Amino acid sequence: MKRTSKKQKPFWERAYKGHALWLGKAKLGKVTLAEKDRYTWEAAGRAGEAADLEKAKKAVELAVLMADKQLDLFR
Repeated sequence: MKRTSKKQKPFWERAYKGHALWLGKAKLGKVTLAEKDRYTWEAAGRAGEAADLEKAKKAVELAVLMADKQLDLFR
């Protein structure tokens, strides 16, 4: 028998002028269209800009991944 993983995976959801990264009911990050051919992203207390939607999505995924791996300074 093959075992399946019960762990949830984050998924991208398309929205008006942007995309959001969700894990269940928790929003992990978002990418919005700022100008023509310019995207802004926010995730895990970080923000930035990218010229391409795929690069902005990768930046959000990397910020979320780094937030999980890095220890909190004040806890």
